[in-house]
Amino acid sequence: MRELMNLNTDNLILQALAEDITSEDITTNSVMPKYQLGEVSLICKQDGVIAGLSVFCRVFELLDADVKFDLKAKDGDEVKNGQLIGTVTGDIRVLLEGERTALNYLQRMSGIATYTHSIAVLFEGSKTKLLDTRKTTPNMRVFEKYAVKTGGGYNHRYNLSDGILLKDNHIGAAGGVAEAVRMAKEYAPFVRKIEVEVENLNMVKEAVDAGADIIMLDNMDIETMKKAVEYIDGRAETECSGNVTKENVKELTDIGVDYISCGALTHSAPILDFSLKGLHRI
Repeated sequence: MRELMNLNTDNLILQALAEDITSEDITTNSVMPKYQLGEVSLICKQDGVIAGLSVFCRVFELLDADVKFDLKAKDGDEVKNGQLIGTVTGDIRVLLEGERTALNYLQRMSGIATYTHSIAVLFEGSKTKLLDTRKTTPNMRVFEKYAVKTGGGYNHRYNLSDGILLKDNHIGAAGGVAEAVRMAKEYAPFVRKIEVEVENLNMVKEAVDAGADIIMLDNMDIETMKKAVEYIDGRAETECSGNVTKENVKELTDIGVDYISCGALTHSAPILDFSLKGLHRI
């Protein structure tokens, strides 16, 4: 599994490192001109759910394969403020060069996992699954969607090649719901499900009649969603989207939709703070 993750992420991590080190780390090279073995501690500074430890480690490994890690937590663990997460041992120059990039990944991914977990627990006891969206940071999607899963959520389609979702502008371009679904069925492989975004009950009826596999109820009020789910009556899977908050999750799951998608999981999650402290020579 880790080898597969590396295959998909190494180039992105190298780009992040190149962004931070265009030619050299002039500060580190001025105080540490040659090899010196050292060790530094990874400390958690907030309570939350940790995600991205393998990415954190990979940053240093791409700079120097000889860096060693002694981790005392794993992805998905609940961590506490002040907790020692582990130690990193290697060339001090590498520890200093990779510090910010490694922490950026770990903090961002752990923040998403923590925020996702805080919402996912509200789904316990319901049949509804919490989904992410494509509202991700450019070049961070693979990391952010992994973090959602670590926090207890599920992934919607990964990208535009991964699934058919006919949104309002696709429907407008095609000339209506029925025509959009017809064209999608004609073009796409039969193994692909077709999802349609609808905004009112008339569009719901059109999507059902057209044979949509999934119907997304977008920005509807609670009463309209209830009527939509009753009308669909299992003839398609249902998803609701738009303005999903911790405060209204219970109302939404009570409607009985199959999925609730929430862009805030990735676009609004604050970071979970970590630091590398106590660097010393060995």
